[in-house]
Amino acid sequence: MDTIRFGLVGTGFAGRYHVECLRRVYGTNVVLAGVTSKRPESRAAFGGEHGIPVFDGVESMLDHIDVLDICSPPYVHEHGILTAAAAGKGIICEKPLTGYFGPPGADESFRGDLVPKSDVLADVLARLGRIADVVRDNGLFFGYAENFVYAPSVQKEREIIRKTDAQVLRMTGEESHNGSASDVYGFWRFAGGGSLIGKGCHPLGAILYLKRVEGISRNGTPIRPATVSSRIHSLTRLPDYRDAGMIRTDYHDIEDFGTMHIVFDDGTVGNIITGEVTLGGIYDYVEVFANNHRTRCRLSPIGIAETYNPRGDQFEDIYLIEKASTQEGWSSCATDENFTMGYQPELQDFVSCAASGEQPQSDLDLALDTTAAIYAAYLSAENRGVETDIPRL
Repeated sequence: MDTIRFGLVGTGFAGRYHVECLRRVYGTNVVLAGVTSKRPESRAAFGGEHGIPVFDGVESMLDHIDVLDICSPPYVHEHGILTAAAAGKGIICEKPLTGYFGPPGADESFRGDLVPKSDVLADVLARLGRIADVVRDNGLFFGYAENFVYAPSVQKEREIIRKTDAQVLRMTGEESHNGSASDVYGFWRFAGGGSLIGKGCHPLGAILYLKRVEGISRNGTPIRPATVSSRIHSLTRLPDYRDAGMIRTDYHDIEDFGTMHIVFDDGTVGNIITGEVTLGGIYDYVEVFANNHRTRCRLSPIGIAETYNPRGDQFEDIYLIEKASTQEGWSSCATDENFTMGYQPELQDFVSCAASGEQPQSDLDLALDTTAAIYAAYLSAENRGVETDIPRL
């Protein structure tokens, strides 16, 4: 396929960098054939700004596209996936794949933190089963947009594991910052949970990916996550929390800090830390401890460039790094986050695979394992860290 027509769902942060990256892809002619979002004014403004035809919904866009690129909030991911799959379209879906968003019609009185997590896990597994069945039965291209997988540092570790026949013994990973910019993030019915699903999906996806690489490289079979132990906390809702005005605090029913301890099929382990209580900009890394090497994969900050600014107003219109609270003093500079964070290589792989009919490095199987592990982690956390089996799909 020499030309691929993409239709975007969502006009927020993810939609913007998808457009930027799709327009930098090489080797295949990419046409941005449509965009839609929930609010008419948002999709009209986005389409006008980027020169993309505007549609009033996914259904009306399908006849004009080859791949549906889902960049909307996670509570509407499943609808987009099932609709596109029924029409035989390829699919790209931002992380997290899907989640638990409460009963139909859930309103502001709904509290996801109070729902039994066995019920939550059962609901999510049903959603994952529907997605897996329709995508697999139709043999569709599916790109799971986990940028951590494609970060240059993680891809270098992939090369090291494959070429040295490394055995990865343990890994650690983190994504943390001082709170999401999304107005709806603090509500379980829109976000599907808090730090574990909203941020933990990133480093978790990376460590699951690297163990898959190890297993496939060695014997053709991925090494998959078997069990998880987790704890979650609502630190900014503690009675004695002292609000200094630097960390977001308006979370309704989600956690703002969490950990996950993963045990893989082969007995090796991974640990994830994630939260909304970290100052200094977004903090993303994966560290690998193997039998023959050790690698620190830095995503942000990475130290390519640093700048000192003695007066904040000088840098008012200069972007330095995501989630920085101030631009005074020394700051790490993001020179090209689309590349260093993996967004550009991710979209390059997706377009190449959509054109060739292959599946990408970050695929449906990784999406399913990541999501199942996170909601098993919520069940573990409800039971104060009891080791919990991760279901297979």
